[in-house]
Amino acid sequence: MPASLKTRRYPAIWLCATLLLLIAGVLSGCDDNSDKLQEIRDTGVLRVLTRNGATTYYETQGAPAGFEYQLALAFANHLNVKLEMIPVVGLDEVFTGLAEDRADIAAAGLSITPSRQETLLFGPSYLSVKQFFIYNRDVNAPMSSVEDLIGKQIRIIGNTAHAEQLKAMQEDRPDLHWAESRDLETIDLLEQLAEGEIDVTMVNSTEYYANRAFYPSFRIAFSAGKPRKLAWAMSATPANASLIKEMTAFFKVINDNGKLARLVERNFTFNERQTFISTHTFLQMKEDRLPEVKGIIEQVAIEYDIDWRLLAAISYQESHWDATARSPTGVRGMMMLTRSTASELKVSDRLDPLESLRGGVRYYKKLYGRLPSGIEAPDRSWFALAAYNIGLGHLEDARVITQQRGGNPNLWNDVRESLPLLRQQKWYKPSKYGYARGDEAALYVRNIRDYYSLLTWDELNRYRVPPPRIVSDYLPDELNRGFDAL
Repeated sequence: MPASLKTRRYPAIWLCATLLLLIAGVLSGCDDNSDKLQEIRDTGVLRVLTRNGATTYYETQGAPAGFEYQLALAFANHLNVKLEMIPVVGLDEVFTGLAEDRADIAAAGLSITPSRQETLLFGPSYLSVKQFFIYNRDVNAPMSSVEDLIGKQIRIIGNTAHAEQLKAMQEDRPDLHWAESRDLETIDLLEQLAEGEIDVTMVNSTEYYANRAFYPSFRIAFSAGKPRKLAWAMSATPANASLIKEMTAFFKVINDNGKLARLVERNFTFNERQTFISTHTFLQMKEDRLPEVKGIIEQVAIEYDIDWRLLAAISYQESHWDATARSPTGVRGMMMLTRSTASELKVSDRLDPLESLRGGVRYYKKLYGRLPSGIEAPDRSWFALAAYNIGLGHLEDARVITQQRGGNPNLWNDVRESLPLLRQQKWYKPSKYGYARGDEAALYVRNIRDYYSLLTWDELNRYRVPPPRIVSDYLPDELNRGFDAL
């Protein structure tokens, strides 16, 4: 893990001398009637341009998430105004949006570069990132130097700091060549790398660690150049001087109180030994932790007429049966409810396991009931679980994509194959709800089916029936009975 992500302090929160001089210059010609900060306070809304992605902004469980979103929300709260996120595709749209005054700031994982400083103002740097060359070890031999890149098919996003870095490297190695795409996002390049369509790409260290779990065969070849500083951008107008001053004060506060460090840790910390929870771990926790909560799980299951094993499987997937669990996106409790969902379900204390379980079941059944009538059991249960994770809107996008690809939008196996496409610009850009980590939803459902299967076979073991090998895409009819009754 890069040292820049390990530190608990981020000293580079002050504007560089060049920026201060620039602000001083624009202040000299400032119109007293033009003040962006005052305009934001008068309208009561902070408009923020961003990009759909794991490190910036996306929706999960029907609620917004992402590092840039969390940071922007904190700033909006600091200003005591509402936040309006405006997601766009590609850096060109970010810069065009600022130029056309469609937003007040851009929070899109932007690096401060000399060329960008010619036309934009940047706020304080909140994070330092490395630029990684990455490759797929299943397709290519290990790489560790510029020489290893010669002759490789390299593709990056155009108009980025990565392009500037490659041009600098090309001065010493004229035989270094690459392709630039200005209409792609990072996730598109990662998918091309996974499919073997390209050999190498460049990503920021934050993007690599945020997506690492989905691409276990990806490896870092080496990092290039000096670490880059990320910051929010604004149009270079005198009106933004007061906004930058307030922004600087905000970042000093969250740096001093440790909130910035906690946000970074939650979103980007990655342990190379981290893997998805194994069946062995689940069985161990079933023995150690389930007995402590089984009573209230069975109680709520009876209250809401649901199979207790299903509820146990969901709550394990959500929190590992930990009533105090908390995710990087702020969801809490046994069933990991968002604050807004808890309010909607009248759950006053998300950390109360009984309240959390009841709220989670009500939410699951609400989603189950809102699904189209053409989706039948047991698939209806899988769809409801996916919606619990990713939201009904994104699930409907996946159903539309499934139909466009010639599949059946009412069959889970068909829609499951389309969910990961919500990470690819080709598919999410024309969709109604945009980017989503659809592969997470597919994995979420698969895990719950596995856990439900293990709990069921554990009960059937009294008949000395040998436990099955877990095959997530298939469950015997007897294991589906509990879902048919939902």
